[in-house]
Amino acid sequence: MLGLLINEMEQKEIEYLIKRELEELLLDLEDSRIDSVTKKSMRKRYQKLFQLLLRVANREECLPYIPARNI
Repeated sequence: MLGLLINEMEQKEIEYLIKRELEELLLDLEDSRIDSVTKKSMRKRYQKLFQLLLRVANREECLPYIPARNI
């Protein structure tokens, strides 16, 4: 197990970066030009980033990013 000591401003910045990346992934997952193999990899990345978001953000801020069944 690893630990990380950050201040509140750094925590908010990490939270912001993760949210932006999740939003980009959601947009790309809706793109029909992207093949299914790539989308599968993107779904795995989304899951990992969401787990990170749960660690740095409160529950209310995570609600809009809860993965849907079709992700």
